[in-house]
Amino acid sequence: MLMEAFWQLSENPQTSNSMKYSIFLFLFLCCFACNEKSSEVLSVTVRNTLNFDRSFETVEIDIKDIQLNRQSLEVRNSATYEVLISQIVDYNGKGKLILFQPEIKANSKAVFTISLIPSEEKNDSTLVRCYSRFVPERTDDYAWENNRVAFRAFGPTAQKMNENGMRGGTLSSGIDAWLKRVDYPIIDKWYHKELKTDGSYHKDTGEGLDNFHVGISRGVGGTAIKTDSTYTVSKNFVSYKTITNGPIRAEFVLEYAPYNANGAMVKETKFISLDYGQNLSRHKVEVSGTDTLSVGLTLHEKDGITTANTDEGWMSYWEPFDDSELGQGIVIVEKNALKGFDKYETEEKDKSNLYAHLKVSENGIDYYAGFGWKKSNQFQTKDKWNNYLSRFSKCLDNPLEVTIELTN
Repeated sequence: MLMEAFWQLSENPQTSNSMKYSIFLFLFLCCFACNEKSSEVLSVTVRNTLNFDRSFETVEIDIKDIQLNRQSLEVRNSATYEVLISQIVDYNGKGKLILFQPEIKANSKAVFTISLIPSEEKNDSTLVRCYSRFVPERTDDYAWENNRVAFRAFGPTAQKMNENGMRGGTLSSGIDAWLKRVDYPIIDKWYHKELKTDGSYHKDTGEGLDNFHVGISRGVGGTAIKTDSTYTVSKNFVSYKTITNGPIRAEFVLEYAPYNANGAMVKETKFISLDYGQNLSRHKVEVSGTDTLSVGLTLHEKDGITTANTDEGWMSYWEPFDDSELGQGIVIVEKNALKGFDKYETEEKDKSNLYAHLKVSENGIDYYAGFGWKKSNQFQTKDKWNNYLSRFSKCLDNPLEVTIELTN
């Protein structure tokens, strides 16, 4: 339209040469500024081959060869020109990714452009919806959350306090669940309430609460080694590393000390991530000293309903929970790693768990673990929770197909 206006003015005999030159210079500078502001570098086609709409699935694009030169990247829908929230994750020389979550209709595809933009124009660069951190003010927890769920693990100080009989210690490599029912971050707020005020995160004042008992159980997705007819577990994590927090993903690493399992020294390193919009954290566990590792869900009072689906590679436990109900779940990434399930019940406190036995490959084991709390209004029944796990498994087996083309 600007060029059309320019030619109309050029054809007008009343337009002077100096005015024509000024208009031409203005248009040239506008075009130059547009080119400088945004430079498309990749075209990404995302295809959904399943017969249902998909969202809150993270697309990862390798950008290690893109020279940012103090710029940032923007993801835009090519058809609607909508800018998608995105996140750049740098693995310190081991790779660099840009993450985004497209909405793709059933049996369809969409095209997205990735462009260089000035860093100051990336509006979501400071948006943190997926968050994790080490919590030294309460012994040494490591906590993480997104808009739907929150978790925590326990560190070496808590272990030492427990072993020395000190109040407030925790000896557990199980994964704790914080039952939130708001979509904004609560970790820092709840710790502050517990440690700095007369309030407590054990009481629900509208945001949820910590009423999930872990003890020495596996909690939501802790690991164990089956030795004869019992299970051996590691102690608390000994070190941590935060990789990223942001609008799409929180990711970190927990290191565990070697432990003796039936005469073998077993060593675990857990790479854990939680993406926006999902109820399940991903656990990639590097392990040595065993060819099988088991993943568990605590059975608490043993009054719930267990479900195990071998074909789809998931298991769940739906239980009455205080004044509500709670579903826990595990979904296996590599289905051929699944060797079976075990509902292990005992009178020993906190040792009753539902287990999935996984074959350890060169890359360890890979699974998702999480929960759905009825009071959060996310899942109202066992069937709806199990359907979520089933669909999650189908999406893992049929990932969004991504095709990348260089455009610049």
